[in-house]
Amino acid sequence: MSTTLLLQPPTNSSPQTAFTLSQQAKSFFTAQATWLSALPYPLNLFVNTESQEKWATYENIFLACLRTGDNDSAHRALEELTARFGKVNERVLALQGLYQEATAKTQQDLEEVMMQYDVILKDDPTAFAIRKRRAALLRSVGKQTEAIADLIKLLDASPTDAEAWAELADMYLGQGMFEQAVYCLEEVLLVMPNAWNMHARLGEVLFLSANNMEAGREQLKTLSESMRRYCRSVELCDDYLRGYYGVKVTTGRLLEVLEGVKKPQQSAADPTTGDLAPPSLPTVKKLNELATSKLAEIMRRGSAGDKNWDGYSQAELTAVRSLLDGDTQKIER
Repeated sequence: MSTTLLLQPPTNSSPQTAFTLSQQAKSFFTAQATWLSALPYPLNLFVNTESQEKWATYENIFLACLRTGDNDSAHRALEELTARFGKVNERVLALQGLYQEATAKTQQDLEEVMMQYDVILKDDPTAFAIRKRRAALLRSVGKQTEAIADLIKLLDASPTDAEAWAELADMYLGQGMFEQAVYCLEEVLLVMPNAWNMHARLGEVLFLSANNMEAGREQLKTLSESMRRYCRSVELCDDYLRGYYGVKVTTGRLLEVLEGVKKPQQSAADPTTGDLAPPSLPTVKKLNELATSKLAEIMRRGSAGDKNWDGYSQAELTAVRSLLDGDTQKIER
């Protein structure tokens, strides 16, 4: 089993990776149980099996098995984690709750899990992992308002929790509350200023917000900021498909908007609010051409499976092809 696969953060794992990992779970458990006992005495006394990587592997296997429906293997991994860290460990309690949520068969089962979370939080209001699970469960059953309130309570106590800010931004976005979602993502970037994926996510939210505005100066400012966020994401991570896709889309929209904006307004900045001047038309055109060229290269080399270019999913490459084909059709017309 690949070490990289075992230690890959589960939130970044594709469905295929999760399936592969879960398929190899039983052999992993067998290897863990037998390799130490195979060493002769007294060598086995000098071997330390404790490591951060080992328990990260168990947790990744647990999550992968839950995703693929292998509840038996997930339970075995959970038992190992519980035996090592104890039943009252906050992270173990959160994983136990996740297991119960995933294996719940009725609404009543989910309500019982919720009551368990309430009991834990009553005894320890600072159990952030449990509060996050409670918010996730509330969201999954459609109680968005309560989930948002839970995360706000968590962030009042721990304002530097980037994961909670990102989740709250996603919930606000689902409610169409763009301004609040933007604020939350800006808080994420205060904690993690070099997180290129969060810059791109903020660019997405700003772009969606601009599309819901009437044509005018405010829309132009929002579109410009969206483009800058995408540019920052590809500056931090070269060959970032999502970033270049965003640059392509936002610059295409900006080209349409800038043509209808008078030149004096287009070049003016607002020093009272710290707003930057909108980009010039030549700059936007150059960025659009750069994004087009880069996306074409990613699609060509990713589809061919070139070395170091095989990290893109087929869905991503298909989306790029569709975007570039649509651009070609516009030019032909």
